[in-house]
Amino acid sequence: MVFGMSFNKKIITLAALFTLAATLFSVNAFAIETRRVVMPNGLVVLYSERHNLPVVRMSLLINASKLDEPARLAGLAHLTAEMLTEGTKNMTSKDIHEEIEFTGAAIEASTTSDYTAVGLSVLRKDLPRLFEILADCVQNPTFSDAELRQKKELVKGNLKHEEDSPGYAATKAFLSEVFGKSPYGRISEGTPETIDLIKRDDVINFHRDFYIPAGSILSVAGDVTYEELMGLINKYFAGWANKSAKKRQVPEPPKLTSKKSVLINRDTQQANIILGGIGLRRDNPDFYAVSLMNYILGGGGFASRMVKAIRDDRGLAYDVHSHFASYKYAGDFQVVIQTKNEFTNVAVGEILRQIKNMKEGIVTDAELSDAKSYLTGSFPRKIDTMDKISMFMAQVEYYGLGLDFDKKYPGIINALTKEDVKRAAQKYLVSGNNYRLAIVGNQEKIGLNSDYK
Repeated sequence: MVFGMSFNKKIITLAALFTLAATLFSVNAFAIETRRVVMPNGLVVLYSERHNLPVVRMSLLINASKLDEPARLAGLAHLTAEMLTEGTKNMTSKDIHEEIEFTGAAIEASTTSDYTAVGLSVLRKDLPRLFEILADCVQNPTFSDAELRQKKELVKGNLKHEEDSPGYAATKAFLSEVFGKSPYGRISEGTPETIDLIKRDDVINFHRDFYIPAGSILSVAGDVTYEELMGLINKYFAGWANKSAKKRQVPEPPKLTSKKSVLINRDTQQANIILGGIGLRRDNPDFYAVSLMNYILGGGGFASRMVKAIRDDRGLAYDVHSHFASYKYAGDFQVVIQTKNEFTNVAVGEILRQIKNMKEGIVTDAELSDAKSYLTGSFPRKIDTMDKISMFMAQVEYYGLGLDFDKKYPGIINALTKEDVKRAAQKYLVSGNNYRLAIVGNQEKIGLNSDYK
């Protein structure tokens, strides 16, 4: 959720400053100097001083997500985050929104599969007041019944709209099949049925149990000195209750020892197809070899094997791509494509053929070189604005990658060999008998070959 987006002069000025920041910071993108401090209450603070522009960006990562909610109340973590700016013990929802809008700042709260992120973008001169508001929203939300009812209806309306999307339906079915009972197999927003079951006390208790400084990360980049920042933290976060975090119990994804297809009938001209399986955790050392391998297979756009074979040579689709989504405790591998219903069997067969070739063959020198050049050359774009720097530092800390990760990354990629790529393919790509396949489309026209079921 994002606030503070009216078209007044202050907001336009702030937007222009953040756009300019992208240009200024890209020159020294690999030079992130990060200071790390652990506060007495367990809050980890990461700080990168940048005085190029009078703006500050903050990212607060909190260990609260769908991993921490009961399945029957799916969507609780998402709903809690959505409610943070809808009134506190000190300010009404209207007051919060108006003050954010007046300063041209932006506060956003969202949930990922692993954590909740609360962000602040603000001009330096407004930092003290907006920092106070951010801290108040995180620590003292009231979760009023009236605001909660409105938010639940809004979330359910968004879900109903998403359900009409074939791509959403395919993703939902695929994740459920791959992860089984693991929370990673659920959509973070929940379902209309589970949202109806969520009561105010559920939100209050979730916030009490999981919105704590232990395990949380406050990452700050921009025009603020260390002394100023620590003064604000000591003033507004020192009272954040220090208590032990509940231990997460995240079940392992099921082992996929057979192939299975989920077919959802929709009267559409195209079939939405996702084929894949289990991937790997973000902290797995094989992550980098997998990234290089996947670029060659289907993650490299027009340079990838799948695009050349399926789009260029066969004309089956405008786009096909593969990716590995890596989380704290698990991950998944997906190949995603849209094609005419009648082309589905050919497309699925070609996807499996390209995966088999990657597992059994050897990449060329040109493929390896091009993949390395792209991954290292595009890396600066991940940290070319203060928004990105702030979130980058927080994620590096969260996944335990090391604060010098931005400096180590090019060397890690460049040290990989063809043998590393093949080993990654053999270990992490699905085979012809252990994948999951989700297809949303006109099933009568598709007529899926029994070999793929």
